[in-house]
Amino acid sequence: MRVSQLFSKTLRQAPAEAETANHQLLLRAGLVSQIAAGIYAYLPLGWRALRKIEQIIREEMDAAGGQEIHMPALQPVELWEASGRREALGQTLFVLQDRRERLLALGPTHEEVVTELAKRFVQSYRDLPFTVYQIQTKFRDEPRPRGGLTRVREFTMKDAYSFDADWEGLDASYARMAAAYQRIFHRCGVPTIPVEADSGAIGGKDSQEFMFLSDIGEDVILLCPQCSYAANLEKAEFAWPRAAEEPPEPVEEIHTPGVRTIDDLAAYLRIPAARTAKAVFYSADGEPVFAVIRGDLEINEVKLRNALKANELRLLTDEEVARHGLVAGSASPVGLKGTVRIVADRSAVESPNLVGGANRDDYHLKNLNYGRDWEADVVADIAAAAAGHACARCGGTLEQRRGLEMGHVFKLGTLYSEKLSAAYLDREGTPRPLVMGCYGIGTGRLLAAVIEANHDERGIIWPPSVAPFPAHIVALSPERPEVRQAAEALAEALRAAGMDALLDDREESAGVKFNDADLLGMPVRLTVSPRTLEQDAVEVKARREPESRLVPRAEAAARVQEILARLTPLPA
Repeated sequence: MRVSQLFSKTLRQAPAEAETANHQLLLRAGLVSQIAAGIYAYLPLGWRALRKIEQIIREEMDAAGGQEIHMPALQPVELWEASGRREALGQTLFVLQDRRERLLALGPTHEEVVTELAKRFVQSYRDLPFTVYQIQTKFRDEPRPRGGLTRVREFTMKDAYSFDADWEGLDASYARMAAAYQRIFHRCGVPTIPVEADSGAIGGKDSQEFMFLSDIGEDVILLCPQCSYAANLEKAEFAWPRAAEEPPEPVEEIHTPGVRTIDDLAAYLRIPAARTAKAVFYSADGEPVFAVIRGDLEINEVKLRNALKANELRLLTDEEVARHGLVAGSASPVGLKGTVRIVADRSAVESPNLVGGANRDDYHLKNLNYGRDWEADVVADIAAAAAGHACARCGGTLEQRRGLEMGHVFKLGTLYSEKLSAAYLDREGTPRPLVMGCYGIGTGRLLAAVIEANHDERGIIWPPSVAPFPAHIVALSPERPEVRQAAEALAEALRAAGMDALLDDREESAGVKFNDADLLGMPVRLTVSPRTLEQDAVEVKARREPESRLVPRAEAAARVQEILARLTPLPA
């Protein structure tokens, strides 16, 4: 491909809206172009890189036993209603109406469709196990698209689905997919770590995210350097400091004028916050919820939503709090059982003699004890972990990092097969629900991460595995016939050796061409000029290395192959 004929153009400066390095370089290098908020067109060089990423994914999915299929993006909305996810996804799901006034959804993912397909083709245990996958366009009406390709409304995803007869089979399928993911990210040049994760709207029993640790990441990750425990903040557990065992004391009402917060209460009574009970009021799918946690801890709203099995969770407004008869600043669950749904964190349940509100202004109660003075409808871990907390696995100190999700794997179990009646006959002829797993990788987001993980102040540094071209030929003074002919002969020699090249044949200065070569970041740059031709040589420089060297023209293709082999990571 000749740069003079390239559809896209490079930019000297990135647009103001591009804040992250990968977004700036995607635009400056002419890899993508924004059409609307969260909607991008892939241009020739970006599309070539994306196709190479997809090829790596296909190779690893096929090696792990996957069969590639292609499912429709346009789906009957009835499937989403049957699974319950139309309500769960809310406005994120694009819904449209056809000319016959039937409702259709633009698929954000394909669990419903693939379950419907399995229902049609799986009859007995002899048809199991199997895994199918696709690389296909998805649609999500994100409220705040951001970060270039990292959060968009139209994107390409590799989504795979495994079907097994039992949980042991699912465990094996899940392990194969997780191992394939590690190989995919390694081959693409993006370092990742697996972390425990919340399953979100996908649902299911267990899930892991593969995280690229980066300051641009949207997710907060808690890590234990001592035992390698890692989890998304939404899922992370920790060992909260246990309260000392002590006998329950009699309840005592105390006057606390003007005290409205836990900090004020602890200061007024000269006690640690861990001796208090904190109350927070929520609306869960329109119903009021009274959440209780020990005063030194915070509530993790994802854990709370999961404990309630709610689709929507939000804080109550001041007006709603008053309407439900709750007393902000002086509330406790004492006497409220049956009037409002109470959810308690284990910390509040297991800590004796706490101080909580008296449910009237300016008064609190001392020595509240669970079971004697109050009860909850739900007791669960709803506490938010944070850096500095103790690891629940080994007691080490948790550290906080930011991460960008590269892939997510889920153990769905029978969640979808039961709702959509997808079953098989076991050896005894008894119908049993299919046991499912699902596994996703956003290919555009992976492309962005490749650039984020592989760049310097001059531009992109492509790993050979996903580079649009392995080599970039810079012809200096291409108006001279001998330079033009030598550059074209070099490109042909590379093609004969199985390598395509990007040929810069523009009549531009050396500075402009070298700057563009560094910006575009192909693994190897080869320079042809009147000076190099005098020595019957080519100047060869690896993008990752500071120095170039002259190589005889006849040996240039072999030298490029050597450099690419050296830069390609060994199998993980």
